Amino acid sequence: MTAAALPPDVIETTTTAALEEKAKLKRHFGRFDIFFFLICTIVGLDTLGAVSNYGAQAFVWLIFLSVFFFVPYALLTAELGSAFREEGGSYIWTKLSMGRFAAGLNAVLYWLSNPIWLGGALVITALAVFDEFYFELGHVGAYIFALAFIWFATWAAILSFGVGKWIPTIGAWGRIVLLSGFTITVFIYAAQNGVGGVSVGDFKPTWAVFIAAVPVLFFNFVGFELPNAAGDEMKDAQKDVPYTVKRATIVAILAYGLPILAILLVVPAQQITSLDGFVSAIKLVFTVYGGSVEAAADGTLTPTLTGAGAVLGGIAAAGFIWALLSSGTTWIMGADRAQAVAAYDGAGPRWLGTFSERWGTPIAVNLASGVFSTVTFVAAYELTQGDAAKYFVAALGLAISTTTISYLSIFPSLYLLRKKHPHVHRPYRVPGGDGVALGVSVLCTLWAALASLSLLWPGFATSLDVSTWNDSLPEEFAGQRLQYELSQLVPLALFIGLGVLFYILGAPTRRKQVQINIETEEVVADR
Repeated sequence: MTAAALPPDVIETTTTAALEEKAKLKRHFGRFDIFFFLICTIVGLDTLGAVSNYGAQAFVWLIFLSVFFFVPYALLTAELGSAFREEGGSYIWTKLSMGRFAAGLNAVLYWLSNPIWLGGALVITALAVFDEFYFELGHVGAYIFALAFIWFATWAAILSFGVGKWIPTIGAWGRIVLLSGFTITVFIYAAQNGVGGVSVGDFKPTWAVFIAAVPVLFFNFVGFELPNAAGDEMKDAQKDVPYTVKRATIVAILAYGLPILAILLVVPAQQITSLDGFVSAIKLVFTVYGGSVEAAADGTLTPTLTGAGAVLGGIAAAGFIWALLSSGTTWIMGADRAQAVAAYDGAGPRWLGTFSERWGTPIAVNLASGVFSTVTFVAAYELTQGDAAKYFVAALGLAISTTTISYLSIFPSLYLLRKKHPHVHRPYRVPGGDGVALGVSVLCTLWAALASLSLLWPGFATSLDVSTWNDSLPEEFAGQRLQYELSQLVPLALFIGLGVLFYILGAPTRRKQVQINIETEEVVADR
C-alpha cells in the first residue's frame, strides 16, 4: 500500500537502519512471559524498607496512589502498548507525540537511571542481605559479589529473548513464593507474640509524609511500559498487553500492600530503615521456626535464628537477593532496547543501535550498561566509607529522579497520540472518550512532576514556612542545601547534554529515511 492510500496520521518516518535491525528480531514474547516480566518489573523488593520507613502513613498513601496513579497509569499503558506496538515502546510513543529530539533526550534519561540503580541501590542492598544472613564478605569479597551481580544481569540482557525471558519469569515466581511465605509467617508470629509495631492513630495521614513518600511510591509503581520496549518481539501485543497490564495491577498492589503492612505490624518503628526494613522483618518473624528474640529497654528487638529458622531464613535471603538481581536484569533488558531503538532511529550514535544477528539483542548498549553499573558501584562503595556516604545517598536520589523525569514525556502521549494519530487502530481504549484520556495524561504527568520536584528539592511544599524545607534534606546533607542540589542538578545536566550529543551523532542515520505504516510496519515510501 502506498503512502497516498493511507491517512497521513498512520504513517511514521523512520530510518533504513531501523528496518535493518528489526529484521533481526524474533517473536519470543507471549502472554504469560509479558505478565511475569511485568511482575518482575513493578514489584521491586528493594524499596519495601524505604516505604515502611515512613511509618503507618506510608500504607495509607500507598493505597491512595494505587487508586489515583497506579490504576490510571495502567489504563494509559494498556491503550498505548496495544496500539503503538513497535520495538522501543515509550521511545516510539514519545517520538510520535513530541518528536524525535524530545524522545531521544528522554531515552537517555530512561536508560541511564537503570545502570545507576543496578550498580547502586540493588548491589548495596544485596550485599547487606548477604552480610546479615550468611557472613561478611569483606572488601575483596564485596567486589567479587558485586561484579558477579552486575555482569550476570548484563549477560542475561545479552541473551536471546527466548532464553533471557526466563530470568524475569523465575524472578516473578520467586517474589510470589517469598512474599507469600513471609506474609503467612507474619500471621504465625502475630498469633504467638501479638503485634505492637503501630497503633490505629499512626495511620492518620499528614501532608509532610505524603510529599516525602511520593517519590519512592511513584518509583515502586512504574514499569508498565517496559515490556513494550520489546514490542516487535511480542507474539500478539494487541491482545496480550491489555490482558497482562490489568492482572499485573492487582498482583502488584497486593504484593506491595500486604508485606508493607506486615512490616509495620511486627517491626518496632525505630528499627525500620530504608536499607534493611524488609530484611529485619524476615529475620524477626522467622524465629517462629527456630530462634529467639531479645528485647532491649528501648523496645528494639534483636532476633537470632537457629535450626530450621536459620535454614529457612537463609533460603528467604537467597530469594530476596535473586529478586533484586532479576529486577535489575529485567529493567536493563527493557531500557537498553529503548535506547538502542533511539539510536537506530537517528536519535543516537548508530553503533548503539546495533542488534546481534545471533541473539537479537542490543549488545553494545548492554555492555555500556554493565560498564556504567560497575563504575557506579565502585564510586558508591568507596564513597560509603566514612563521611562521604552522603554522595552515595545523592546517587540513589539521582537514579530515582532521572526515572521520574523521563515519565514527564511519556505520560502526555496518551492524549497527544489520540489527537495526532486518531486513525491508528486501538484494540483497547481508556474508557470515557478524549476528555478522560486528557485527564489521565494530566493526572499521571502531575504525579511525575511532583515526584521529581520532591527529589530534586527536598522539602518542596511540605510547609508554608520555607525556612523549614531544609529539615527534609537527607541526613548526610543536613544544612548543606547547595551541595545537595549540585549533586543532583549537575549530573542531570550532564545526562541531558549526553542526550544532545547522541542526537548530533545520530544525524548520518537520520538522513536515510523511509516511511512506514505504523500498524503493519510495512514500507510505504522512501524519502
